[in-house]
Amino acid sequence: MSSATLSGRTALVTGATSGIGYETARLLAEHGATVLVHGRTAEEARTATDSLIATAGIDSAQLCAYAADFTRLEEVEQLAHRVSESHPHLDVLVNNAGTAAPERHTVTADGNEVAFQVNFLAHYLLTCLLEQALTTDPGGRVVNVSSSLHRTASISWSDPNRARSYSRLAAYAQAQMALTIFAADPRVTAVSVHPGICETALLPLYAHQGTSAAEGAAHVVRLCDPATEIVNGAYYDRDERVEPAAAATESRSIKRLNKLADLLVGHTS
Repeated sequence: MSSATLSGRTALVTGATSGIGYETARLLAEHGATVLVHGRTAEEARTATDSLIATAGIDSAQLCAYAADFTRLEEVEQLAHRVSESHPHLDVLVNNAGTAAPERHTVTADGNEVAFQVNFLAHYLLTCLLEQALTTDPGGRVVNVSSSLHRTASISWSDPNRARSYSRLAAYAQAQMALTIFAADPRVTAVSVHPGICETALLPLYAHQGTSAAEGAAHVVRLCDPATEIVNGAYYDRDERVEPAAAATESRSIKRLNKLADLLVGHTS
């Protein structure tokens, strides 16, 4: 990818203040994109943009800081409105923000299991609200940063909060499965990607060691490049397109997930 491949394009990266999200924002900006840097708080988002300017030499004109706590869906709605007003033409949305499910069952103020909300429901709502801003120009797309752990998951349709039987690994995997299924939603052009096992805050869920966050981010950024042809709903393991878990592409699962997600976020498709 040349240094100016993404010149003139605008990308929103969620969870861009650390790990793969931060490195994704850096690489996108280095390749010429205007990057909307999302953080949980305004302070975290500003710190990330300041770091990108100071340590990576990114032009400040290419960066915009945005804040929203994904444990609060109201803030996700506010984020979508701010982005739509300031950037009505959005080329790429990278749904990257994620959290490890806590040891103990935890529910957000919105009433959802925290990992399911932060890792999936918030991204579902954000994507739906930005649907009009997401360009239909060639190369416009959503990239969901998923996980190979989606293969171990089953969605507890009757108890998505897993209140009756909670396991942090099962809760995390369920959210990643939902994010992978969501990539096959026909409303937007989207793919999902497992960026590899990387040295991030989520590493303990996978292994004791991993590759750098920058290496994982490179797999994400490749899919953001309009020169990379994609098929809606495709799943990538790093830079290789592979079949996801069977449930991730079933039309019944897609419809069922959309219905559940709309109910939980209070959104009408």
